[in-house]
Amino acid sequence: MSPPPGRPKEGPLGGKPRSPRGASATPLPDVPAARSPDAQATQRNIIEVATREFAQNGLSGARVDEIAAKTACSKRMIYYYFGDKEGLYLKVLEEAYRRVRHVESALDLNHLEPPDALKALVEFTFDHHHANHDFIRLVMIENIHHGEYLQRSGVIQELNVGAIDVLQRLYQRGVRDGSFRSGLKALELHWEISALCFFNVSNRATFSSIFCCDLSSSQALARLRRNVGETILRFVLTNPDQRFH
Repeated sequence: MSPPPGRPKEGPLGGKPRSPRGASATPLPDVPAARSPDAQATQRNIIEVATREFAQNGLSGARVDEIAAKTACSKRMIYYYFGDKEGLYLKVLEEAYRRVRHVESALDLNHLEPPDALKALVEFTFDHHHANHDFIRLVMIENIHHGEYLQRSGVIQELNVGAIDVLQRLYQRGVRDGSFRSGLKALELHWEISALCFFNVSNRATFSSIFCCDLSSSQALARLRRNVGETILRFVLTNPDQRFH
């Protein structure tokens, strides 16, 4: 059935369809120009609220009406800035990865010896994941969608290539000074760090329930953090027994 006159067809998942690429769009009377300071602040607020909504309810369960109600803008404005719900979800994913890589890039690792630098990177990852449950939930949700939306973003791929480059330089520095064994790949090392730190948040509820233990206490988290760092270092160090004895 065709929509009533004057009402646009809905896009995927209930969103307003995006304008064709390259087509110019005239700003609506109540919408600030997209690059103005007010517009940028409005978009940041929308993304912050949308992050919580998507993390809590998933892509299908989140509602643009609910996001609009929790921001100082209209549903119409959200569609103007982000195109549709999928466009907003993709922007939320991009900003989530941008934040973690931005904080990660601020780590001052070059002045540290390679083992200490790697330990600091592992502990940062553990602490970040523990403090950012929404990020973990968004990654889990995107995996449910088989990475479909992430693949549409060149931004996320570029950000994560940078993260591998940082780890590669750190690893090569350790190989050159003899502290790290050769033959490892930075991408696989990144996978191992991510897996250990990610599981602590993604599976904490089920793991704690199955084994009747509380892994969210400060004491348990401190032990897990220390053990994750030691596990990675023992795997990478040329002579781990010299450090852990």
